[in-house]
Amino acid sequence: MIGNDIIDLAQSRIESNWQRKGFIEKLFIAEEQQYIKDYDKPEIMVWLLWSMKEAAYKIYNRQTKIREYSPKKLSCTLDFINANQAFGKVCCNENVYYTESIFSFESIHTIAVNNLKNIKNIIEVEGGKIIKDENGIPYLKISQSLQDVSISHHGRFEKWVTTRI
Repeated sequence: MIGNDIIDLAQSRIESNWQRKGFIEKLFIAEEQQYIKDYDKPEIMVWLLWSMKEAAYKIYNRQTKIREYSPKKLSCTLDFINANQAFGKVCCNENVYYTESIFSFESIHTIAVNNLKNIKNIIEVEGGKIIKDENGIPYLKISQSLQDVSISHHGRFEKWVTTRI
């Protein structure tokens, strides 16, 4: 299973004042708040952690059919980060989701998988026929079959990802 999230950094600056009182405390657990404090670009860390939570939540929702987004129930840890990418994990209840995030000057794109071996089997697709189930979960119609797809859009960016067959 897969999830993804894209953050348009320019749009996030217009829509969200992450520095306002209570914003960080409302969305992030203590360990994540420490990541934000310690990182030399706290704004980037805020949106990295947010995108990790969003991508993982899409898998959790697909697995459980539960539509309840409580950001503090999704806890992020970072295994690696540099100027171009990050790898980490998101835990929700007993579930662990593995993430890879790519940074550009304009965006942060995170993909999440529930099985680490699939992290390198994710591909971007450009459009296609989408079918949603009764829970609003999207599937990509390919020939006569349906394949998991994750769709994310924010500001100027949109990403559709699926698993390579």
